[in-house]
Amino acid sequence: MRIVFLGTPGVAVVSLKALLVAGHDVPLVVTRVDRPAGRSGRPAPPPVKRAAAELGLEVYQPTKVRGRAFPEELARHRPDVLVVVAYGRILTRQVLELAPAGAVNVHFSLLPKYRGAAPVQWALAHGETLTGVTTMQIDEQLDTGDILLQREVPIEPGEHAPSLQERLAVVGADLLVETMDRMRDGTLERRPQDPAGASLAPVIHRADGEVDPGLAASEIEGRVRGFDPWPGVWLGREGKRLRWIEATDTGRVDPAAAPGTVFGLEGEGLIVACGGGTLLRVTSIQPEGRRVMSARDAVNGRQIRPGDRLTQLG
Repeated sequence: MRIVFLGTPGVAVVSLKALLVAGHDVPLVVTRVDRPAGRSGRPAPPPVKRAAAELGLEVYQPTKVRGRAFPEELARHRPDVLVVVAYGRILTRQVLELAPAGAVNVHFSLLPKYRGAAPVQWALAHGETLTGVTTMQIDEQLDTGDILLQREVPIEPGEHAPSLQERLAVVGADLLVETMDRMRDGTLERRPQDPAGASLAPVIHRADGEVDPGLAASEIEGRVRGFDPWPGVWLGREGKRLRWIEATDTGRVDPAAAPGTVFGLEGEGLIVACGGGTLLRVTSIQPEGRRVMSARDAVNGRQIRPGDRLTQLG
């Protein structure tokens, strides 16, 4: 099929390459504009742009997607279908209807669960043990279009967002190729989403990482895993910020423990009381402006001490 591809981050590169390997024609790749990066602040190309350049594909980086110029440029390449993988912009009806087969999105959840910008992060934050990938027909609403294909993916114990996103990107690329092949062959069926099962995965903000120690240990563990690498999970200690890098719910409860109370080391983990007396084992810590260190090194370096009372920031 003749495909105009829209995507921006590294997870989209996997799908772009898979389409080409499968023999589909991609005359145009659309991605976001270069943005400042690193300490220098110099504009850096998004991963999809770099990959497209290496593959010899034409790249289009519009500053806006509304107005006449954007749909006219896409239509000039006469696509059979648009494919969208984490492009990061809302498309208008005019754009969605310019290709005969419309627009297909690779979404990293089992829709209708976790509609929105951060499905992987919120699935982990909410303690899910199963997620997956959906290819869907895009409509004008937020991830409400008809489901084309789905594939389940178990979440590994202790898995963080980067690892899960990487695995989902590979599954999503394979599912996208199958979707395109079946669309070309006329064997693809659509089914509407059940709105009763819908949940949201909104954009994550810095404040989402400023966690209340009154949350249950399982909830805080989920956020540590889901909000990696950004915004991280941060708590306050003596007016300073402290990030938890690795943390695990112990499954134990101390009803008398006040949330945020730091107990002693158990092996290589520091025990911290959370909501409802639940206990969290923190094994890796990063004081703001310092390197990541083990909990034992943090205690030895007086970055945190048994008897401390951690608080929510903000």
